[in-house]
Amino acid sequence: MRKPSTELLKILANNIQCLRKESGLSQEELAEKCGLHRTYIGSVERCERNVTLSTLEALSKALQTPIPQLLTK
Repeated sequence: MRKPSTELLKILANNIQCLRKESGLSQEELAEKCGLHRTYIGSVERCERNVTLSTLEALSKALQTPIPQLLTK
């Protein structure tokens, strides 16, 4: 099974965490908006998870940010 580059995971994790904090959301609140569990958000922010496209879409909508911006430094 292929894995994403460590750098891409770090970029995504950092962008999610920064946007979440800018929005004043806790991990639990973001998870609720996405229909995910709070521990999942934490594991994404720690670069422990490779998110699916549907999860990326849910995060994008919850953070009101285009998907490309989540994946760009």
